Amino acid sequence: MLARFRVPQETHNRADNAYVPAYVSDEELVSIMFVIIGSVVVLLSVGLGFIIGGGSLLLLWHPTEVLIIVGAAIGAFVTSNPPKVVKASVAGILALLKPPKYKREDYVDIFKLMYDILVKARKEGMLAIESHIDDPHASSLFTQYPRILADHHMTEFMTDCLRLMIGGNLDPHELESLLETELETHHHEATEPAHAMQKVADALPGFGIVAAVLGIVDTMASIEGADTATIGHKVAAALVGTFLGILVAYGFVGPIAAAMEQRANEDSKPFELVKMAFVASVRGYAPPVAIEFARKLLFAGIRPSFADLEAHLKGKSRAESAIG
Repeated sequence: MLARFRVPQETHNRADNAYVPAYVSDEELVSIMFVIIGSVVVLLSVGLGFIIGGGSLLLLWHPTEVLIIVGAAIGAFVTSNPPKVVKASVAGILALLKPPKYKREDYVDIFKLMYDILVKARKEGMLAIESHIDDPHASSLFTQYPRILADHHMTEFMTDCLRLMIGGNLDPHELESLLETELETHHHEATEPAHAMQKVADALPGFGIVAAVLGIVDTMASIEGADTATIGHKVAAALVGTFLGILVAYGFVGPIAAAMEQRANEDSKPFELVKMAFVASVRGYAPPVAIEFARKLLFAGIRPSFADLEAHLKGKSRAESAIG
């Protein structure tokens, strides 16, 4: 069933260096759909439960309460975050409707590129890769993997790493500590939007109470001469404010923040692989062993098997092809 809904996507044909149409896998499509399905389940569960209990959905429709809660939450969000975090938060929410940035085949490409670099450095010396890291877009190594080259942050991280290995005179512990510090900074920046959204989720119940209190104030101000039905309607409207604040916080914004943080963790994994492989190389391990150190960091669902990765690496490497 899912195959007919697959979305075309540009991927790299590794045989002839051209791009050919590919498709989002069933697993990725299910992951995207779960974001939408989860929100729909929340709405249906709450709405149907209320209807079955004898309520009417029209009783929950109070635009003024929605305006107070949502408007206050957006205003507080904009006030408490710099523009770059606000923009990154919007981009992060939209990214949940797309596949992860790196897929299994992309990880294999990262392993192969690092292997090519390490093989060339081992055979010809570290200075042999200096021209490749000075201009990756003209490098016969990097240009073999255009999806990696298109990721500015990944390319910059790899080249900076290699520069330290060439001229930094750092021992493995110093290099690992420096790269871990850089990764912590990168991860902190990547998770800022998720943390900002979580703060909004934490504040929404409070804004719901604000809307409820304002509703009670309005009720008390008009209680003189009002009939029971009018008073009951105003009190119900006030209680809806509390209900909406809690529902939006725990049913939508909180889960979205958690999903954004999970996606940020997934997107940081390629950088950890690069760090592990290069540090292992500095410690004196052969390229295949250094790549195996990195492979162990991947989660089981996207990790290529040892035999599968070995089959890729044992073929004629890109570095050897470039030399030839």
